[in-house]
Amino acid sequence: MVSKITDKILPSIKEWQNRPLNPVYPFVFMDAIHYKVREDGQIKSKAAYVVLGINLDGFKDILGIWIGESESSKFWLGVLNELKNRGLKDVLIFSVDGLTGLKEAINAAYPKAEVQRCIIHQLRNSFKYVPYKHRKEFAKDFKAVYTAVNEEQAYENLLEVKEKWNEKFPFAIKSWEVNWDVISPFFKFPQEVRKIMYTTNIIESLHCQFRKVTKAKSVFPSDQALEKMLYLSAQNIMKKWTMCYKNWDLVLNQLMIFFEDRISQYIL
Repeated sequence: MVSKITDKILPSIKEWQNRPLNPVYPFVFMDAIHYKVREDGQIKSKAAYVVLGINLDGFKDILGIWIGESESSKFWLGVLNELKNRGLKDVLIFSVDGLTGLKEAINAAYPKAEVQRCIIHQLRNSFKYVPYKHRKEFAKDFKAVYTAVNEEQAYENLLEVKEKWNEKFPFAIKSWEVNWDVISPFFKFPQEVRKIMYTTNIIESLHCQFRKVTKAKSVFPSDQALEKMLYLSAQNIMKKWTMCYKNWDLVLNQLMIFFEDRISQYIL
């Protein structure tokens, strides 16, 4: 009965999921949240792919939610192409986690975009190779890397951290060196822009709100049931997003300097 009642919102979900988008978003955050779904008599792990954008007026917007198999860069590429087909021509900065192949997928769809790996995710990834008793000191030393005034200073600080820790935890250091191209983009920007792009906390906070709504449901009977619940939750969450980003005027002015040719036509 509940399913039949909620089926009435399916046209609304389809309309929302296919709605036209703004031609440019300064910031886009991408991450997946995982759920158990019953399919063909089995319980499978499914990923809800969530894309959150910040528009030129500084307001947050959930651009879409897609249900698919466990998270993959191939599925993300399909999502990105769908965003393009809905009118999203350009993204200035993507903030993402460390999923393998995600940078290549973004570059294929939006070749001019900056791709920033979440620094918090990067730290957590490093901690996998560091015993618990050393993590506090290790994290403190790395703070000098990601709070540096520029990329040159950051890399110098990384080398100092490497000199101290590399003998004990080489893999923890190596992950920073190997991924430096996606860790370092935020260093070229001022603090106002850095605060927005250096972490995916904004979308993880959204996922926490989704979990509050879905926590009573350990297994969903279908992809469609999961999609309906996430859609309704998203609509309620977005109603509360009535304030633009703090200091957005400063952020926009900085973006105009860095990306003038790509956003001026939509502002001036």
